[in-house]
Amino acid sequence: MQKTINSTEFRKMVASGARMLEINRAKVDALNVFPVPDGDTGTNMSLTLQSAVKEMNACTSNRFQEICDAVSKGALKGARGNSGVISSQIFRGICSVIKDTKDAFDTRTFAKAMEAGTKIAYGAVSIPKEGTILTVVRLMSESAGKLAGKHKDFVDFFKALIEVGDDALAKTPELLPVLKKAGVVDSGGVGLMHIMRGFLAAISGEDLGEITTEAAADSKKSDEDLFGDNSDIINLDLGDIEFAYCTEFFVINLKQMTTLADIDRLKEKLMEIGDSVICIGDLELIKVHVHTNNPGRALSYALELGELDRIKIENMLEENRALKAKLEAEKKEMGMLAICAGKGLEEIFKDLLCDRVIEGGQTMNPSAQDIADAVQKINASNVFVFPNNSNVILAAEQAKALVNKRTIHVIPTKNVPQGFAAALAFDPEASIPENKTNMTHAIDNVASGMVTHAVRNTTMNGFKLKEGDIIGLDNKRILAKGDGIAETTLKLIKALKRDEHEMITLYYGEGVSEEEAGELAGKVGEEFPDCDVDFHFGGQPVYYYMVSLE
Repeated sequence: MQKTINSTEFRKMVASGARMLEINRAKVDALNVFPVPDGDTGTNMSLTLQSAVKEMNACTSNRFQEICDAVSKGALKGARGNSGVISSQIFRGICSVIKDTKDAFDTRTFAKAMEAGTKIAYGAVSIPKEGTILTVVRLMSESAGKLAGKHKDFVDFFKALIEVGDDALAKTPELLPVLKKAGVVDSGGVGLMHIMRGFLAAISGEDLGEITTEAAADSKKSDEDLFGDNSDIINLDLGDIEFAYCTEFFVINLKQMTTLADIDRLKEKLMEIGDSVICIGDLELIKVHVHTNNPGRALSYALELGELDRIKIENMLEENRALKAKLEAEKKEMGMLAICAGKGLEEIFKDLLCDRVIEGGQTMNPSAQDIADAVQKINASNVFVFPNNSNVILAAEQAKALVNKRTIHVIPTKNVPQGFAAALAFDPEASIPENKTNMTHAIDNVASGMVTHAVRNTTMNGFKLKEGDIIGLDNKRILAKGDGIAETTLKLIKALKRDEHEMITLYYGEGVSEEEAGELAGKVGEEFPDCDVDFHFGGQPVYYYMVSLE
């Protein structure tokens, strides 16, 4: 009987939960509600948890405080899509309770942690929707306290808790009509239950294997291949520098008595004298990187293990002064960041003077950290972010907490045409509130839709669909069905068209040629002679066409 969980066992629980989800990721992806090839809930949740595990594994302390802080931070940094963001908040709440544990926690403490996770997850969503992962975690947390009173043994406790979660999951189609119509349960809830089963597996002693995020290094590779260019390590903060010298070197010809444990101890010593520490390698070659005020001490520590090679010490204070002066001179009040998938769409956003464009959309939602990192690279005090996908908006909102010396203003664009309209409405001479108002009004004046294919048989929005059917949809519902792409696109435009529309634009994606798009644009012009018709290369995956009516 296992009545308590210590910090080492908690690490195993988190890693096992992430591993169980990764094993079942494809199954969770397949449960997307709309019958289109954009299922990514499992992928988003798995990447979120893998980020948490990566941060946890980098934590050298075995105290609950540091471990929980690492899990929370990693989950938030890696949060992707709505399901990923909500999952990160569930873990944040759980960790907020467990972090106060001294030696080990019992089932009652974990029940309180579940309650905190539920509360914080609900708080992360402006309008919580029942019949989703939120419902599943809430019903589990509501039962957790009673179950903890009955079961002191964690194995029995988790088995009972999982039974409650499975029952809650089975009820989601009754709470959310769109699930019932699609004939599926909530995919986020399924992902959560796989995580819970991973917890149980860890407590039961079941080995699910490890998540491998990086391939093992080949000792025969070049130094650059082996260790990279450190671009992800040396990310210069242009605030006040605590440690002045960027110190890098290799340790070669290691002494015979040197062990792998000595390499770990070297890393611990470096962490005591600086930050941004990297100490990786084996008994043949070690790569060291550290920001410190005492590079001599770092070199001295390393000399205890072997010989030093290719030493590089740079004065970051001087670099910092020069960069700060340059950036301050070039800094502007407002900038724009767009998120989209497709080279053509990216080029259009750049033509509309967006400062940066990052890849994202259906099947590839960027994380909150991805968005924050992109914002940090824009030299502006205020950055307008166009998510261009309803499943990216929440991650964009979460990114606000991850940026320094910048303010993010999320314009809730749900698709690329809305993003184009918002970017067109930007006026560098107007104030921030005026721009936000103008951009928000601009997206309200755009009617847009997408053309793709059904990936399974189902009935939805009055359409009986078979796998492979070409369908046209807006952000909420299916509006058209046809045998061919051109035919369905015309039907979709007809469903979206209003009398006030004067312009119809087609953005053709992967699998559609310029000739085919031009031919379709001609048919659209004949069908709707009261409108100007144009077409552009988008290059987007998943959707044959994106259409915009203004």
